[in-house]
Amino acid sequence: MALLPAGFWAMLGPLLWGCALALQGGMLYPRESASRERRELNGLWKFRADFSENRRRGFEEQWYRTPLRKSGPTLDMPVPSSFNDVGQDERLRSFVGWVWYEREVTLPQRWTQDPGTRVVLRIGSAHYYAIVWVNGVHVTEHEGGHLPFEVDISRLVQTGPLSTCRITMAINNTLTPHTLPPGTILYKTDASKYPHGYFVQNTNFDFFNYAGLHRSVLLYTTPTAYIDDITVTTEVDQNTGLVYYQIYVQGSEDFQLEVNLLDEEGQVVAKEVGSQGQLKVPDAHLWWPYLMHEHPAYLYSLEVRLTAQTAAGSVSDFYTLPVGIRTVAVTKNQFLINGNPFYFHGVNKHEDADVRGKGFDWPLLVKDFNLLLWLGANAFRTSHYPYAEEVMQLCDQYGIVVIDESPGVGITLIQSYNNESLQHHLEVMEELVRRDKNHPAVVMWSVANEPASFLKPAGYYFKTLIAQTKALDPTRPVTYVTNSNYEDDLGAPYVDVICVNSYYSWYHDPGHLEVIPLQLATQFENWHRTYQKPVIQSEYGADAIAGLHHDPPLMFTEEYQKSLLEQYHLVLDQKRKDYVVGELIWNFADFMTNQSPQRVMGNNKGIFTRQRQPKRAAFLLRDRYWKLANETRYHQSALKLQYLGKSPFTL
Repeated sequence: MALLPAGFWAMLGPLLWGCALALQGGMLYPRESASRERRELNGLWKFRADFSENRRRGFEEQWYRTPLRKSGPTLDMPVPSSFNDVGQDERLRSFVGWVWYEREVTLPQRWTQDPGTRVVLRIGSAHYYAIVWVNGVHVTEHEGGHLPFEVDISRLVQTGPLSTCRITMAINNTLTPHTLPPGTILYKTDASKYPHGYFVQNTNFDFFNYAGLHRSVLLYTTPTAYIDDITVTTEVDQNTGLVYYQIYVQGSEDFQLEVNLLDEEGQVVAKEVGSQGQLKVPDAHLWWPYLMHEHPAYLYSLEVRLTAQTAAGSVSDFYTLPVGIRTVAVTKNQFLINGNPFYFHGVNKHEDADVRGKGFDWPLLVKDFNLLLWLGANAFRTSHYPYAEEVMQLCDQYGIVVIDESPGVGITLIQSYNNESLQHHLEVMEELVRRDKNHPAVVMWSVANEPASFLKPAGYYFKTLIAQTKALDPTRPVTYVTNSNYEDDLGAPYVDVICVNSYYSWYHDPGHLEVIPLQLATQFENWHRTYQKPVIQSEYGADAIAGLHHDPPLMFTEEYQKSLLEQYHLVLDQKRKDYVVGELIWNFADFMTNQSPQRVMGNNKGIFTRQRQPKRAAFLLRDRYWKLANETRYHQSALKLQYLGKSPFTL
């Protein structure tokens, strides 16, 4: 396709955002301001798993109507965390069904007495299906883990003299062919082998199905007239940064908006009024990836002030959004950031650690980012689900580029491609784009990982899903990660970048390192010749048990993992000069999986152990990534000359 005029997508973007989003309300990250307060409810919650045969005793006995302790024994459960690994009850580790959480909260008097204050309950992630009550009253439900949901509870906490509220949640981790990720329940009916009612949860993904409240639960306030959502797109014209914004307001139709853009020194560099507009930033500092510029990850602050008239009088609301000015474009051979070729050299990750499972943990997160910086990694994929919002914020701040992936992993059953599954997948992508649309670190959406894209319904499924994602966000490319044969992949024609997983000399020809160069080169040539699109080696690697050694290299030793990577790198170094635009190792760190004869305490393909200690492959990759960074780094003087003025996203 011919390039569209510079600025076309940026001008059209806010209009398309408004047309495409069918979800009600925004999902701005709760930030404190002069008009907003927040209170995290992290800590110990009361907890109970429903071990009844039908898993529905809690509903039959209405556990939500009274404090949970009155209906039976409870456990202390830390939030955020997975419930699976914190106790000593082996039944809980592999539990499938409904679990119940409860927390009683004392609220500030100004929250309960002021009718001009709106009180919102926000759940960062509840895996998988959640039902929420406040003071025994049903307030909301949500399907899907990994993404936030919220509900206005003002009417429940501002009626009567109570200064406390009781929050109860029932969460079910059961996966079906129509959930994301999908799964099936298999009942074992042979009475000579299994007790009555015995069943197991089967999945087609290789990580443990941790469950619970994985991220923060919090309360926050806004005025009754408030800034509900902000959408930002950016463009660059010569040296001028262009920031297009669209602001949505709820609670009043009589309002004024003041918008200021501040630099990192707090100086106003552009200002405007109104719910949509363009901010021009002369000599703009662009948002650059880590190691691509001497001043990476530059963030401006978009300060929005709302003054609204309500029946109770004039109210004000304030919200500040970090903004990075950058562009993304794709050609048949290159991935461009700010008009310059970008090469992904990074990792795939998991939200996974000892004891806490998938529970969010600040010390662990900071350790991981320090390891990424040490490694010289400039990117990662959120395999295989959206990560915590705080992770995305650190990526913005450090310049770590993100391929933002949905929970569409393990879509291998034919029934997972029907209309019910597609509708849910569309809703999940809508929630993901709504949450992460303003993060400059996010440069591409991934709608799935290793689907059975050779099945006949897959073509229509992914054509529809990718088209809808592009309608939601026309400024970023869209992909999914495939392990199908290039000739049989029915969704590949619709992606913008080919992302391929392959495990030569591991799952294929195990132990034969000598076959990697030929097989990998053939893989790349077939995909690019067929689709004329840039290619990313989105997964490759080998298991290595830390401390296990053998020379010559044998499988599962640190030497074999290192040697396998070296064979891949020989071909990657050839093809990255042509059309290969990235390599992401599988995996950053060892992680837990279901038990099987092929897994020794989980998947050990990490270059770091689960405790974040390096294996030999970590030092190999560090040497490689820093070498790649030095080869592809652009000097500031050259950047201005090389910037091509591309539209934010083109094919």
